[in-house]
Amino acid sequence: MTQLRTDRPHHPEPLPRKESAVDRFFRISRRGSTVGREVRGGITTFVAMCYIVLLNPLILGASADITGARLTTEQVTTATALAAGITTILMGLVGNAPLALAAGLGVNGVVAFQMAPAMTWAQAFGLVVLEGVCIVLMAVSGVRERIINAIPAPLKVAITVGIGLYIALVGLVSAGFVTRTPDAAHSTVPVRMGLGGHLTGWPIVIFCLGLLLMIVLVSRGVPGAVLISILTATVLAVAVDAVFRVDSWGLVEPKVPDHIVASPDFSLLGHIDLFGGFASAGAVTAAVFLFTLVLSGFFDAMGTITSVSEEAGLVKDGKVEGMGRILLVDGVGAFAGGITGSAPNTVFLESAAGVGEGARTGLASIITGGLFTATLFLTPLAAVVPAQAAAPALVVIGGMMMAQCRRIPWQELDFAIPVFLTIALIPFTYSITNGIGAGLIAYVLIRVGKGKIREVGWLLGILAAVFAVYFGIEGITSWF
Repeated sequence: MTQLRTDRPHHPEPLPRKESAVDRFFRISRRGSTVGREVRGGITTFVAMCYIVLLNPLILGASADITGARLTTEQVTTATALAAGITTILMGLVGNAPLALAAGLGVNGVVAFQMAPAMTWAQAFGLVVLEGVCIVLMAVSGVRERIINAIPAPLKVAITVGIGLYIALVGLVSAGFVTRTPDAAHSTVPVRMGLGGHLTGWPIVIFCLGLLLMIVLVSRGVPGAVLISILTATVLAVAVDAVFRVDSWGLVEPKVPDHIVASPDFSLLGHIDLFGGFASAGAVTAAVFLFTLVLSGFFDAMGTITSVSEEAGLVKDGKVEGMGRILLVDGVGAFAGGITGSAPNTVFLESAAGVGEGARTGLASIITGGLFTATLFLTPLAAVVPAQAAAPALVVIGGMMMAQCRRIPWQELDFAIPVFLTIALIPFTYSITNGIGAGLIAYVLIRVGKGKIREVGWLLGILAAVFAVYFGIEGITSWF
C-alpha cells in the first residue's frame, strides 16, 4: 500500500500587495486602475482639451467692453491656463474623479459678446465670481437639485443644442466664412458666405483645410484630433503668410514669435468688480446675465459629470460616487474663472478621452492640471494661432453638441415650439439669454393656456416672469 507523502514544502498564500500612499489616497487599485494608466489618461485628456488655451483668447479677445477696452491674447492665455490648472488639480484632490475643468465654451461667449459690451471687463468677471458663489451655495444647500428638477428636460437639451449652433456661428464668423451683408437693411439676406458671396483668399483656404482635417480626425477617433488640426492649420498659415505676405488674417497674424518661453501675464488676476455690473447694465439685465451663467453651468456640468463618470464606472445605484464634492469643485471652478480673468470653468466632455485610456481616479486630473499649469510659460505660442486655424474647433464642437437633438420629443407639441424658440433664438440673436427666456416663457404660457398651471410650479413661474421683465425692460423704463 502506497503511503501519501505529507512532507511536501508548504507554499503560503501570497500576501496582498501593500498599497502606496498615493494608491490609498486616490483608491487606484480599488477602482481597477494603475498609476501608469492614470498618468496616460491624464496626458490624453490634456491633449484632447488643451485647445481651449488657444480658443478662449480668440473668443474673449474678439469683443470690447463698454469702455472699448479689449483683452490681450497674453492676458487671456495666462488666465485660461491658470484657472484650468488650479481647478483640475482641485478636482483630483477633492473630487478624486478623472474630470478636467477649463473655461466653458458657450458661457465664455456670454461673457464676451453679451456681458462685456454692457459693462467693464472687471464687472463682467465680477459676475462670473458671483456665479461661482451661487453654484457653491446651491450645491451645498440642495437648491441646485430643485432648480434642475423645475426646468423641463427637453428645454435643458434645447439649451445645449442652441449653444452648439451659437458656437458654430461664432467660429464661422471669426474665420470670415460667414460675413455680415454691408447693406443688410436693404437686403433680403442679412449674412452671406465670405466676401461678396464668394470664398476667396488664403485665410479661408486655411480654415477650410483645417476644418476638413479636423472632421476626418475626429470621426476616426484620433486622440488629440482637435489640437492636431489646430497646430497643422497654424503651421500652414505661418508658411503661407511667409511666402505670400497675406494681410487679411484679422486680429492675429500667424508669425513666428521671437521667443517661445515667456513670463505669464497675471494682470487680470483679481481684477474684478463684484457688483458694478448691476449699475452699468441695470439690475434686471445683470441679474438675467447671472442667471444665464448659473443655468448654463448647471446643465453642462451635470450632463458631462454623469456621462463621463458612467463610462469610468463611478456610478453606483444611479448615483455618482462623490457627487457632492465634484459639484462643489465645479462651483469653485466658476469662481476661479472670474478671479483669474478667464471665463466660468466647468467639466469638459473631453475628460472621456482620458477615461478611455484607463483613467479612473483623481490622479489623472492632477496630471492634466499640471500640464495646464506648465502652459503658463508658453504664452507667446498662442499669439501665433490665427482665427482661421482655431475656429474649426468651434464648428466641430458645435456640431457634436447638436447630436443632443435626438433626445427632444418633437412629437409633443407642448415642447416643440418652446424647444424650437430656444434653439433658434440663441444663434439668431447672438444671445443665449434670449433663447432661454423665450423658450421658458413659451412653455409656461402653453401649460397655462391648456389649464395645466399646477404642472408649471411656482419656481418656473417666477423664472418666466423674470424673463418677461427682461424682454420688456426698455418699454417699462420709458413708461416710468
